[in-house]
Amino acid sequence: MELKRVGVVGCGLMGSGIVEVCARSGYDVVVREVDDDLLKNGLGRVEASMRRAVERGKLSAPDMQAARARIKGTTKLADLGDSDLVIEAVVEKMELKKDVFRELDRLCPPRTLFASNTSSLSITEMASVTRRPQHVLGMHFFNPVPVMKLVELIRGLQTSEETMATGRRFAESVGKTVVVCKDSPGFIVNLLLVPYMLDAVRALELGIATREDIDTAVHLGLAHPMGPLTLLDYVGIDTTYYIAEAMFEEFKDTRYAAPPLMKQMVLAGMHGRKTGRGFYEYKS
Repeated sequence: MELKRVGVVGCGLMGSGIVEVCARSGYDVVVREVDDDLLKNGLGRVEASMRRAVERGKLSAPDMQAARARIKGTTKLADLGDSDLVIEAVVEKMELKKDVFRELDRLCPPRTLFASNTSSLSITEMASVTRRPQHVLGMHFFNPVPVMKLVELIRGLQTSEETMATGRRFAESVGKTVVVCKDSPGFIVNLLLVPYMLDAVRALELGIATREDIDTAVHLGLAHPMGPLTLLDYVGIDTTYYIAEAMFEEFKDTRYAAPPLMKQMVLAGMHGRKTGRGFYEYKS
């Protein structure tokens, strides 16, 4: 199946990045947000990212203008109805994602493929609310999408070989390297990453070291590009908390149980860079 028109549900940090890489790769993109303000903010994020790419010599001004012209914003899910592929990038909560797929299944023709950008949740469960489970797959991009080269391609229990092959061709066409995994909580990256980040929060809770020394130790001692607490602020403390909760629910393994401090920070609105405060403070 040849894909030409891509729908994206959600224009937050991840959704806006997916919109950008699709448009820059020649796809016509329709992105839906729940209200005009969120849509304006998301499209502004896309434009700002492309301007930075122009300033760095990664994108020409004419190519930026052409990519922007391929993007249409909407607040109506029905406007995604003639997409060849729809990528869902809403909040990491299963019931919300199922609601989106249930409605998309009603709006889109049987040929349309559905992909979720989930970082931990079951593709099989999402597919179960549709009449096309063979056409549903996971397509997990990484933040920032225009920079990070990896996509995890997840095969649900009923995902067809044709859908997986089309998903691979699409991901590679937008410049990504594909890894394939089965529908297991956390897939590959978060299965390994989440316990590490939670242990860093526990070390801070126990007073083993300061936030700065924990991050510096990992950055210099393990040659990571950034420490775990800085990474949590970047990924989103709320997002990581929801991922950890979902993985703990599936595995019942204490390695995936979020520390109390994380829950408190989520409730307090301290979600990291996107809210201006997490383990560190950030100027807007």
